[in-house]
Amino acid sequence: MNKGPLSGVKVVDLSLLLPGPLCSMYLGDMGAEIIKIENPRAMDATRVMFKKENGAPSLYLMLNRNKKAITLNLKREKSKEILFKLLEDADILLEGFRPDGLSKMGLGYDDLKEKFPKLIYCGIYGYGDSGAYKDFAGHDLNYLSLSGVLDQTGKNPQAPGFQLADIGGGTLTALSSILAALYYREKTGRGQKIAISMMEASLQFISLYGGIYSATGKNPEGGNELLSGKLPNYSTYKTKEGRWVALGALEEMFFKTFLRQSGLDTHLEKVPIAETHFAEWKKILTEHFSSKTFADLEPIFQNPDSCLTPVKTLDEVSKDPVLREKGMILDRTHKQYGDYIQFGSPFPFSESKVTYRTDPPDHGEHNQEILKSLGYTDSEIEELKKDKVI
Repeated sequence: MNKGPLSGVKVVDLSLLLPGPLCSMYLGDMGAEIIKIENPRAMDATRVMFKKENGAPSLYLMLNRNKKAITLNLKREKSKEILFKLLEDADILLEGFRPDGLSKMGLGYDDLKEKFPKLIYCGIYGYGDSGAYKDFAGHDLNYLSLSGVLDQTGKNPQAPGFQLADIGGGTLTALSSILAALYYREKTGRGQKIAISMMEASLQFISLYGGIYSATGKNPEGGNELLSGKLPNYSTYKTKEGRWVALGALEEMFFKTFLRQSGLDTHLEKVPIAETHFAEWKKILTEHFSSKTFADLEPIFQNPDSCLTPVKTLDEVSKDPVLREKGMILDRTHKQYGDYIQFGSPFPFSESKVTYRTDPPDHGEHNQEILKSLGYTDSEIEELKKDKVI
């Protein structure tokens, strides 16, 4: 049963790919009704990416539970009528086109706000909807590059390997903004536009280094700051079998606990924990871990104050009994594609719990149901198909 905190909230989702669909899925997990709109002849590209042998669109399935799906060709004049009917009782419109993409079709925020004054319009853009960058094309790596985040990955900046700007700067910033806008509307009765800049939102990831820079006036050295490799007790090390571990014993008490557990505390007499001895400690720890296997280190992994953890593969994470017990790894069965895995929602409400009500929908699966609910007859729906509106 849907008793989520957003039960009764309706979202019209025009977004595609990753940041927007993940955001709307989270809103759906919280109880909102999500209507996903795709072009009838140009579906969300995640439907055709990374398919299993049985045809299951695994990336799409990861991002689109708790939604209904319809098709709508927004370039057709008749589509406006349908969209406007959907928006009559909608709370949120979510999109991720270029900043003026919908405006060119007469569907931008300025076109909608008079007709739907309570509507919360959220656009997830690369660079927002103002400033010299706003019309630039870009992707996660570009946003991290221009925000200064990429420079902190090392002397030779490396792509992080995960979508930090898309999800942290896009999905989660949009989600928190939408929830705040809903609260604002509760107090004032007014909707508003939210123009997310994934590049600008990525600045938050280097807040620590921003503070250091402000204090010292020195450019942080990527890959060699306190939390990016400089500290021997906050770094990664290679084990005997070629695996990696992460030592995050930042505070001295945790580092000393790790050293005692590892039999390395005898070094403290000759090598104090001080910056002048960081290189010596790096050498001691590198040699120590290179002589140990994961099995050797298991007792220390299990020590709650050692701050030593294995660097797990995704396969290992998917089988983690703790994550499974807490509902963060979900085994689902799709009516067409069979068994698949999803990640759970990271929102632990004590009262209004998240729910996983429906599997990701097929392309246009709910056309008939939703259009009928808007008052269209079977014959009118057939005409819309013939006219390539849906």
